[in-house]
Amino acid sequence: MIEIPRQKPKFRFAPSPNGPLHLGHALSAILNHDMAQKSGGDFLLRIEDIDQARCTPDFEEGIYTDLSWLGLSWQEPVRRQSEHFPAYQEALQRLIKRGLVYPAFLTRGEVKSRVAAFEADGKSWLRDPDGTPLYPPDDRERSDAERQRLLASGMKHAWRLDIEKALKTTNAPLHWQESGDGKTGTISADPAAWGDVVLSRSDAPSSYHLSVVVDDAIQGITHIVRGLDLFHATSIHRLLQTLLALPEPLYHHHRLLLGSDGKKLSKSLGDTGIAEWRNLGLSPAELRRRIGL
Repeated sequence: MIEIPRQKPKFRFAPSPNGPLHLGHALSAILNHDMAQKSGGDFLLRIEDIDQARCTPDFEEGIYTDLSWLGLSWQEPVRRQSEHFPAYQEALQRLIKRGLVYPAFLTRGEVKSRVAAFEADGKSWLRDPDGTPLYPPDDRERSDAERQRLLASGMKHAWRLDIEKALKTTNAPLHWQESGDGKTGTISADPAAWGDVVLSRSDAPSSYHLSVVVDDAIQGITHIVRGLDLFHATSIHRLLQTLLALPEPLYHHHRLLLGSDGKKLSKSLGDTGIAEWRNLGLSPAELRRRIGL
């Protein structure tokens, strides 16, 4: 009998260079690195810099410095999303040709006003697992002629996944295999809870949801280890993987590190970065103990 070789495990840490890494990032990076070593696999670093307005070379350099100080090493070359926009556009075009996405013209302000007016009467607008109001049906229900007229006018738009159409194309219920710090085993995916998610905007060639599944497939990632804050987003990722015929990785969503306010650590809130702990004299070993490793 011919023995088929087992695929070598591949893990990745994929930060955005839009601020300094904090202890939560250290936890995720170290877990990915150590699990890759334990399994005899590879540890990859990916720079998710699609948001060109907020991502800077200085923050990217800080990522390399912080991870090296932690004693982590990774395969070269590092994949930078800003160098692979055509790959995301190709995936988007495949979905457009199948009629699974539509141009969305409502602005954030228009959506906010619509939701506020609806809830002024005491009713509750449906929200996704992150608490963001679901996108109104206006653009999804436009005629093709109206869509073409608006596109021809040059009106700014995003491309959104038509969740109802997309789910009708799947032949079986979606799920994923989970081994993290919350629910484990076979997890049933619920993409509908997210509504018509954005896949591309006028100011960004791809969304996080689209680029992450494309990158993971291209890089051959077999194990996705990330925070529990992305647990529910896996439902959308499994749907996109199915629609684009991409491989299904294994998932491990780890615990989150919380600040004194009980909220997860955040760059935008200015939580203490790895570099600050290093400057205070903390050693890599002491930092590992601080985050419970």
